[in-house]
Amino acid sequence: MYKNLLVTLFKWIFFGVMIGFIIGSTTSFLLHTNDFLGETRKDNSWLILFLPLAGLVLGYIYMNLGTSAGTELYKGNNLVIEGVHGKAKILRRLGPIVYLGTFMTVLFGGSTGREGAAIQMGGSVAEAVNTFFKVNVIDTKILLMSGISAGFGAAFGTPITGAIFGMEMVALGKMKYEAIVPCLVSSFVGHYTAEKIWGTEHETFIIQTVPELSLLSFAKVILLAILFGLVSVLYSQLRHGIHKVSEKYTKKNHAVRAFIGGMIIVVLTFIIGTNDYNGRSLDMLEESFSQDVPPFAFLAKLVFTAVTLGTGFVGGEAIPLFFIGATLGNTLYHFIDFPMSFVAAVGMIATFCGGANTPIAAFLLAVEMFDGQGMEFFFVACFTSYLFSGHHGLWPSQMIYEPKSRLFKIANGKTIKDVEQKKKY
Repeated sequence: MYKNLLVTLFKWIFFGVMIGFIIGSTTSFLLHTNDFLGETRKDNSWLILFLPLAGLVLGYIYMNLGTSAGTELYKGNNLVIEGVHGKAKILRRLGPIVYLGTFMTVLFGGSTGREGAAIQMGGSVAEAVNTFFKVNVIDTKILLMSGISAGFGAAFGTPITGAIFGMEMVALGKMKYEAIVPCLVSSFVGHYTAEKIWGTEHETFIIQTVPELSLLSFAKVILLAILFGLVSVLYSQLRHGIHKVSEKYTKKNHAVRAFIGGMIIVVLTFIIGTNDYNGRSLDMLEESFSQDVPPFAFLAKLVFTAVTLGTGFVGGEAIPLFFIGATLGNTLYHFIDFPMSFVAAVGMIATFCGGANTPIAAFLLAVEMFDGQGMEFFFVACFTSYLFSGHHGLWPSQMIYEPKSRLFKIANGKTIKDVEQKKKY
C-alpha cells in the first residue's frame, strides 16, 4: 500500500515539476512580451488602425490551423475545460497559436488579458506530456488541471490560488482533490520559475485602509458584492451574445468576424477619444486604487472587452474583469463610506469571482494579493458574488455538478451553456 502511495506521489511530483517549469518559463515569456508590446502600442497610437487587419490574419490562422478532427481551438479556455471532462482533445499547437493571437491583440489595441493564453499553453504542454509519457485517460485529466494551475499561478504570482483554481475552474460545486499534489507542485514551480529564474514582476495593488469589522460594514460589502456579481453577468452575457451573433451572421468565418470586431474597436476608440481601454489598461487599473478615474470607465472596458473577445480575438478575461470591478468600485466609493482602495479591491475580486465561478480561488487570490488584509470581508464578498451571479460565467463549458442553491431548479451534470440556452431535458 505504502509503496504504491510513494510511487504515485513521486509520479505526480515529477509531472508537476516538469509542467510547472515549462509553463513558468513560457508564461514569463508571455508577460515580458506583452509588456513590450503594450508599451510599443502606447507609444504608437496609430497601431490601432491595423487591428482589423490583425483580426483578419488571426481569424485565417484559426480557420486553417485551429480545426482538426472536430477540435476547434478558437474555443480557448472552454476547450481546456472540455478536455478535462473528456469531451474534447487538446491539440499541442493550441499554446503557440493562442500566444501569437494574444500578442497580436495586445499590440494592435484589442482589449484582453493574459491568463487565457497561460491556461491554454498549460493545456497544450500538459497534452504534450500526456502524449510523450502515454498517460492513461484519468491521469490525463489531472495533468490538464495541473497545467491550468501552473498557468494561473505563474501569470499572477499567486501559487496557492493557482493550485486551487486548476481544480475549481472546470466545474461548479465540485473539486477533484486527487489532483491537489500535481496542481500544487506545478503552480508553485511555475510561479517561482517565472519570478526567480526569469525575473518576472507582477503588478501590486495596495489597500491603504480596511474598515473595522461590524454588521454595517458586512452589510455594505454584501450589497457591493451583489452589484459586482451582476456586473460580471452583464459582461458574460454581452460577450456570449456578441460571439453568437457574430458567428451566425458570418457563418463562422472567423477572419470576417475578427475583421468586423477590429473595425468596431477602432470606431469606439475614436468616439471615446482615448486609448485607455485598448490593450490591458493596467495604468488605470492601478490608478483606481489611489485616485479618481472616469465614472463610466468600467462600462467602457466592459464593452471593449466583450467586442474584442466576442468577435474572435484572444487573450484572457481576468485582467479586464479586474479593471471593470476596480473602476466600478472607484466610482461607488463616492456613495459608500469606505476607503477608495478597499472598495476597488472588493470590486476587483468579486467581479472576477462572479465571472469565473471560483469562490475559493478568488478568496485566496485576495489573500495573496493583499497580504491577508480584510480577509473576512473578501470571504463574504466572494461567496455573495458567486451566488448572485447565478449559473452564468465566462466559460459556457463549465460543468454544473450541483446548482448553487436549491432555488435554482437545475439538473446536475449540465453546463452553463445548457442553462443559458434553456434546454429542456
